[in-house]
Amino acid sequence: MSEPELIEAPSQGENPRAHWPEDLQREFDTDSDNGIVGSVLVSESERVRVWHLHLPPGKRCNFHTHVLDYFWSCHSHGKARGWYDDGRVQDVVHYPGDTSHYRFGQGEKFTHAVMNIGDTDLLFTTVEFLDSANTPYPIPEHIKLKVPA
Repeated sequence: MSEPELIEAPSQGENPRAHWPEDLQREFDTDSDNGIVGSVLVSESERVRVWHLHLPPGKRCNFHTHVLDYFWSCHSHGKARGWYDDGRVQDVVHYPGDTSHYRFGQGEKFTHAVMNIGDTDLLFTTVEFLDSANTPYPIPEHIKLKVPA
């Protein structure tokens, strides 16, 4: 993964996200505590959840919270902007095979949203490990892949 570019430093005040646009602050405050970490949950077993995330140019995924150990891998070239719960806003250039791994201890988590700020579709696969230290969030049925009839 290329080195992320920090485009705005967090505020030193009480709310580290005060420098974000109001609509993003509002979404973070009301809708971020969910485990929908992709566009569609394509597979789930007793061990893992496998997600696909498709972000066309100019589109953003909703804020979501990671509590499970996981990794993601990018399948395309592109540029993304991330908004993080600590107030960071970072731009990152992605490429096919770009992969990152994360681990969370009991009670640890992080929340973020990602927007495609490039001119190509961004495609990711995320694999979450259900035997992590934290309890998985429930996933609504409408997010799960529907097998064509």
